Amino acid sequence: MVAAASVVVAVGTASGMIHALDEERGSDEARPDVTYSPRLESLPVVPPPSPSVTESPSPTRTKRKPEAPASPSPSPSPSRTERERHTAAVSTRLYRHSASQVLDWVRDNPGDPRHGVIQSRIAAHPAAVWFADFTPDTITARVRAVTSGGAAQGRVPVVVAYAIPDRDCGGASQGGAPDLGAYDDWIDRFAAGLGSGDVIVVLEPDSVAQADCLSGAGRADRFASLARAGRVLKAANPRARVYYDAGHSGWHAPGKQAGWLKQAGAASAASSDGIFSNVSNFHTTADEVAYDRQVLDALGGPASLGAVVDTSRNGNGAPADGEWCDPAGRKVGRAPTLSTGEARIDGYLWIKLPGESDGCKGTPGTFSPSYAYDLASP
Repeated sequence: MVAAASVVVAVGTASGMIHALDEERGSDEARPDVTYSPRLESLPVVPPPSPSVTESPSPTRTKRKPEAPASPSPSPSPSRTERERHTAAVSTRLYRHSASQVLDWVRDNPGDPRHGVIQSRIAAHPAAVWFADFTPDTITARVRAVTSGGAAQGRVPVVVAYAIPDRDCGGASQGGAPDLGAYDDWIDRFAAGLGSGDVIVVLEPDSVAQADCLSGAGRADRFASLARAGRVLKAANPRARVYYDAGHSGWHAPGKQAGWLKQAGAASAASSDGIFSNVSNFHTTADEVAYDRQVLDALGGPASLGAVVDTSRNGNGAPADGEWCDPAGRKVGRAPTLSTGEARIDGYLWIKLPGESDGCKGTPGTFSPSYAYDLASP
């Protein structure tokens, strides 16, 4: 891309599902906790994961030329009182699921000289769990395996629903449901696995920002299905926080993105808790925070709407040449947390797992230890 977007490479149901952990040093029943701060710290070795289901790897993303740069100036935000009302009863402890490609690698390669860096700076951190394959018969149980694991530890899982038809506009991450009717049914089944505890749902990366490849009628149909999806998810679990696709700061102008988001239901508290940005991308946290606030201002809706930013690979920002496929010189970004200290920014999350290839350092969606080591090395 020249300034890029996101788009997943769904590699079936390989063992690349992602994980999760927490923000405070200590220990839980199965995994060591980590102190979450902008500086990554060395952590104890992760014990072998407990048996669990396996999900799809985090996909790679394509890039799209930006239409207008986002202003670096943050936009006005709602009062702290409004935001505190929205988040006061919500846990800030993120959950790391025990099944992922990086945890498999850490367990199977204790003698590798890269082991310590990859374990402490990637594997020990929480990340999202992707559901990128269209398997209606098993989706409820698989989602429930993740959300029940988070509930048992009193922590917040992050799950990614990624099965919208025509995803990636037929590109490297093509796939998903065969049509919107089938997708609606898949979402119903996905929602049935959310349980009753706190959970963050990243709803369909690229589904809004990349909608310009669809016809006008196709866009309208997709947006109606996304609005329905948000309502279904929140009705199934009122404690679920659902975030919609805002692309990233190098893609669409905030006003255009907000207009599409509104059509997709992102401005309604019945279907949305806000927006997400920078999934599988590299733009700096500061740029994303400023951009997300502009999108939220243009979107309107209740003051409780916020944003989450994917900080998994943005430690050095985006490459100047716009390269998006496993670009050299990138680093992991801020550690995952739901306590950002930033108005209207609900969390910094690792949605794309660092070390899972975009397709240049390895097969798309598979874990590359050499790439992970480069990203994690100080």
